[in-house]
Amino acid sequence: MTPELQVLLTFGVFLLLLCAGMAVPFAIAVPGVLYLLLQGGLPALRGLGMISWGSMNSFTLTAIPMFILMAEVLQHSGVSFKIYRGLSRLVAVLPGGLLQTNIVGCALFAAISGSSVATAASIGGVALPQLVERRYDRRLAAGSLAAGGTLGILFPPSLAMIVYGSFTDTSVAKLFMAGVVPGLMLTAMFMTYLGIRSRFAAAGPSERGPASIAEALAAILDVLPFVVLVGGTMGSIYAGLATPTEAAAGGCIIATAISLLWGDLTWTRLLAAVRRTILVVGNLLFIIYAAYIFAYAIGIAGIGEMATQWLVGLHLARVEFFLALFVLYTVLGCLVESIGMIVITVPVLHPVLLSYGLDPIWFGVLLVMYIELGQISPPIGINLFVIQSIWDGKLHEVVRGTIPFHLIMFALLALLMLFPQLALWLPSRMQGL
Repeated sequence: MTPELQVLLTFGVFLLLLCAGMAVPFAIAVPGVLYLLLQGGLPALRGLGMISWGSMNSFTLTAIPMFILMAEVLQHSGVSFKIYRGLSRLVAVLPGGLLQTNIVGCALFAAISGSSVATAASIGGVALPQLVERRYDRRLAAGSLAAGGTLGILFPPSLAMIVYGSFTDTSVAKLFMAGVVPGLMLTAMFMTYLGIRSRFAAAGPSERGPASIAEALAAILDVLPFVVLVGGTMGSIYAGLATPTEAAAGGCIIATAISLLWGDLTWTRLLAAVRRTILVVGNLLFIIYAAYIFAYAIGIAGIGEMATQWLVGLHLARVEFFLALFVLYTVLGCLVESIGMIVITVPVLHPVLLSYGLDPIWFGVLLVMYIELGQISPPIGINLFVIQSIWDGKLHEVVRGTIPFHLIMFALLALLMLFPQLALWLPSRMQGL
């Protein structure tokens, strides 16, 4: 069998397994092992021991379980619900009412979950029943939650950026900070659209803000613990006082204290949060491990170098290269979650980025934006199904509701390409890194 046919067979098996619904880690690992067997038979598998140790023996990856535990503790203790409740009182006075709370809530929850799917599911589960009951525009409600959920991998601590940093040997702390300004811009652009849309076309009932100083203080107290948590974790990273892993450990301690004081944390709920964390982390690290096997296989075959030479040989302009990436991630967004998209593509794309002279931190933000678009792109972007699973509406209503948010994200992508400093300014100001 010729090398070209081996490559086609391997990628064909990979796509077939994904489309057949096999779990992502196995869909990645099986073709990798198959390709190693095609290349060198059983002796080619000897390198898997080294890969198993090298891929998991990573200080960078240790931040993932602690950030997930931090989010799970807040969820199981009921603090996340209180945060949304406080926001709904404070933000309801803006045009758009509770629709604005969707975006702000997703942006804030993104800073503790780091996952788009978790953000969309958590905020959507709390918000969507209230929005439907109060007769908000159904498409707009569902679309704002699906699009708002994508903020989960743009704001720190982004699990996608941790994984990207581990594959490209890029500072995770700087990647975190690079996502802050674009994340705030995207949040503001979403909220501006909802405000304008609500002014010109009725999107829902009029909401009232706090009726008294006591209500306002109660709403602020609901949100205050979260501000302390984010300020403590992200502030320590920005000031250069802690690595992302150290900040995550401190965040777990702060989140536990907050859940004891402001939430309803019990031993049973804490154990449930730990159990859930183990399941999520096991799945994520298994995906990463499988991706390292796949990357090892294609590395032995020299596919990365061949792909680099082929792409460079096409002499694509930057705009054409970015358009090709958009098509790639839109297709992948229909099949796998954000972490899977990164581990599948970055090992091959990273050498190409270097050949184009692209800043890896800046490109990390662009990559996250591409993934966000893929996750809400029809026909089967994963966030669309997350929202569809928690309400009684049709999938096409969710899809139509996300279209304006697609256009907004295209606008931000264009701004990031034209003005890279939007992503690079804050990392350049960091202390000690």
